[in-house]
Amino acid sequence: MVLRNVRAGLCRAGLCRAGLLGTVLRQELPSFSSASSPSVPPQPVPPLEQTLQGYLRALEPLLPPDELEHTRRIVEKFGRAGGLGQSLQRGLKSRARHTDNWIADCWVQRAYLESRQPLPVHSNPAISLPKRDFSDWRGQLVFASKLIAAVLDFKAQINNGLPAEFMRGSPLCMQLFPLLFSSCRIPGPKHDHVAHYGRARRSPTHITVVRNYQFFQLEVYNSDGSRMTESQIHAQLLRIRSQSWKTDKEPMGILTSEHRHTWGQAYHRLLKDKLNKESVRTIEKGLFSLCLDSPVMRISDAKYASRMAAQVLHGGGTFSNSGNRWFDKTLQFIVGEDGSWGLLYEQATAEGPPISTLLDHVLEYCKKPDPKRAPLVPLPMPKKLYFYIDRDIKRDIEHAKQNLDILINDLDVNVFNFQRFGKELLKWHKLSPNSFIQTALQLAYYRVHSEVCPSCDIASQRMFRGGRTEYIRSPTNQALRFILAFDDPNVSREAKLQLFREAVEAYSALTDQTMKGQGIDLHLLGLKHQAIEEGLSIPKIFMDTAYGLATHWRLRTGQVPTNTDSVMCFGPLVPDGYAICYNPQADHVHFSITAFNCCEETHAETLALTLDHALCQLQELLQPTV
Repeated sequence: MVLRNVRAGLCRAGLCRAGLLGTVLRQELPSFSSASSPSVPPQPVPPLEQTLQGYLRALEPLLPPDELEHTRRIVEKFGRAGGLGQSLQRGLKSRARHTDNWIADCWVQRAYLESRQPLPVHSNPAISLPKRDFSDWRGQLVFASKLIAAVLDFKAQINNGLPAEFMRGSPLCMQLFPLLFSSCRIPGPKHDHVAHYGRARRSPTHITVVRNYQFFQLEVYNSDGSRMTESQIHAQLLRIRSQSWKTDKEPMGILTSEHRHTWGQAYHRLLKDKLNKESVRTIEKGLFSLCLDSPVMRISDAKYASRMAAQVLHGGGTFSNSGNRWFDKTLQFIVGEDGSWGLLYEQATAEGPPISTLLDHVLEYCKKPDPKRAPLVPLPMPKKLYFYIDRDIKRDIEHAKQNLDILINDLDVNVFNFQRFGKELLKWHKLSPNSFIQTALQLAYYRVHSEVCPSCDIASQRMFRGGRTEYIRSPTNQALRFILAFDDPNVSREAKLQLFREAVEAYSALTDQTMKGQGIDLHLLGLKHQAIEEGLSIPKIFMDTAYGLATHWRLRTGQVPTNTDSVMCFGPLVPDGYAICYNPQADHVHFSITAFNCCEETHAETLALTLDHALCQLQELLQPTV
């Protein structure tokens, strides 16, 4: 099917940040030796011909025959014997022999650190967790104390050596876990970098607590090195509350919500003052941040889940809790007075699977009573962080407030719980739950927009040393055939069911291929990066219009399977796109859908209703009632 209006979207937004344009810079993250994951193999370099053929197959459902043929000629020339592609492939294989991971640093740089978009909505994922059974500040502080203790307990396990995680019998790379703590993204004029303080000679022993836009340094270890107990932490949080009544304090955290170039300039001005530099460094070095949010406006039960996901994602706006965030911080735990809570994280050093492991640990820990009595020792007063705000910084804050409110008002968030069935039914029918949902998403999108579009699902590459993530591309040819047949009354139910199973199986095959390190997007990025490293012109395959169209991800998706009824939420990658996250449970599935209100073509609620209807029809296809 021909993509409509995509070129206009490309002009508005530029190519997707993972679209492989521009100079590739070195990722500034601490490197780990292969000894940290000795049993995990290195990331393979896929065969060139396999990647190029996979790329062409991915284009087939998206392009008309004439455009596809034009691109096919470019791809064949690139990959022919003695051609540029073969030369770049040899360079990649040489790089792979001499590095732990030939692509991870480049991927993180391109996917995250070079992006100039604001971190809230555009980048940082939020995870909203089931509401706790309190509704005032007293319960808020009690739970926050246990939450802090739980996270510190997880960090202790990391320090002592986490047991290896496995997938399909193979060990997974554990290198990301130590980077979760005492890390922070630092803005730069052209690209950001990540500062990690966890391996300094004197590792940080504090967290940052923020309430009513005021930041506090809270030491969470006693003088003998032992972790503070929950009752000790609770006493300290009471002290912080007593020092953080609402005032006319400026919401300094709002600055971190800006366009990265703008924030980089403000960051430079801010750090010229010694007091500001000390306060900023304290936030950056902290193990993690805790955001104690004030209550938000009560709304209907039907919209509560959407509101809570939005609160964790961006704070609700400058008149709500957005000033309680430091969006550059790797880990921010949010606890509201109404029982809402969640986690917001920055992706350059954190990804879904390690975050899920952390949250599973927190949830299990929170079921247990406080295991320790508080020692009878005096505790130091939490240190309030102060800022000197001159006229220029005041102006920066006002601009950031305006821009963030515009961004928040533009985001449409729809969270819903599909309760007709869950993953157990799909497994009973011998169907992959993720592949089933992906096919349903393609069907729902087609019904709303009368076309299919470039879509990306996220696959972990932790099976390989230093591995990060890779895209699984959809739609497939099989999915398109099924979509076109499903609403055709002349096609029999048996034929539709067969086409549906073929579509699901095709996506499962793509997933397996990608999980084995044989995806196409990392390889294409590596080839382009290799050309730049060798001082060559950008190969024509990456300058082709089809490549721009195929990386304009109008459907950004992600499965976040956890052991609880949580839901992840983030914004679309492009102005005319959607972002869809889902968490399949045994008998239900949680979904979050976001879109931008400024685009007249997209509407989160419309897609949500269409998806709900499509899922019900697919159940009927599998289990006819008559």
